[in-house]
Amino acid sequence: MHAWICDNPIGPEALSWRELPTPRPLAGEVRIAIRAASLNFPDLLIVQNKYQMKPPLPFVPGSEYAGVIDAVGDGVGHLKVGDAVAAFGGMGGFATHACVAAALVMPLPKGFAFEDAAAFICTYGTTHHALIDRAQLQSGETVLVLGAAGGVGTAAIQIAKAAGARVIAAASSDEKCALCKELGADAAINYSRDNIRDALKSLTEGRGPDVVYDPVGGDLAEPVFRSIAWRGRYLVIGFAQGSIPALPLNLALLKGASIVGVFWGDFARREPQRNARALAELAQWYAQGRIKPVLDQVLPMPELQAAFARMGSRQVRGKLVMTNP
Repeated sequence: MHAWICDNPIGPEALSWRELPTPRPLAGEVRIAIRAASLNFPDLLIVQNKYQMKPPLPFVPGSEYAGVIDAVGDGVGHLKVGDAVAAFGGMGGFATHACVAAALVMPLPKGFAFEDAAAFICTYGTTHHALIDRAQLQSGETVLVLGAAGGVGTAAIQIAKAAGARVIAAASSDEKCALCKELGADAAINYSRDNIRDALKSLTEGRGPDVVYDPVGGDLAEPVFRSIAWRGRYLVIGFAQGSIPALPLNLALLKGASIVGVFWGDFARREPQRNARALAELAQWYAQGRIKPVLDQVLPMPELQAAFARMGSRQVRGKLVMTNP
């Protein structure tokens, strides 16, 4: 097999594409011949040594991938060689093969493209958990999506619309705002040009959004939280801007609002049955055409460093996906 190896976590430029012995799956594991793997923002952080989880060196990055099972370990009865699957394994995806716990594998329904499947579990799992579970989003409510043209942002637009919500998308350029409207957003705000508080006041007739989906953090958090509706829910998804905001807690008191943490990875680990039900619902929505990952570019696996460079430049609209022949 071949894999991208990180033995010096100073950034993507230090990764190297190497040949390795193909591993055998342990008990409870399957081996996947990887057809496609997607980039998530934590994949960039982890090779920069900036992520909360710091794996022992060396390691193969790549948390999310899809392919075909080509070997099965002892004790695995529900999966077999030849099954098309996707997995969120945390590591190992930027390679030609990976072994992963069978419990972390999602069988793919017929017709589920590998490129879409590789961009599905983390992005849509996170967003379903955030909006449907943590925020208890109701039909007719208004959702503000920050960083709306990114991977989780585009998923949030689709899932919020599937739940019957009104969606206001916020992004950093007119081009990104146009993409959000194409995906179904009811309105869009270019926050690099417009005052986001004034725009939200106008778009909600002064009421504010019921739910804020924030994977960005940084200096937008406080003005947006000041604009939230009574009983609003502010979903903390991540901090793509780099800085972790500090919100004055008196605002939560005055708004009767909630600041809600969203840690999908631990939810999936602690509540696997609920997570499996959520993923099954998402797969059904995909089959119905209600949701579909937005793919920025599909590149050959050996071009991973170019994909990381594009992600680092904040140019990505949707997800970047790497493929093996």
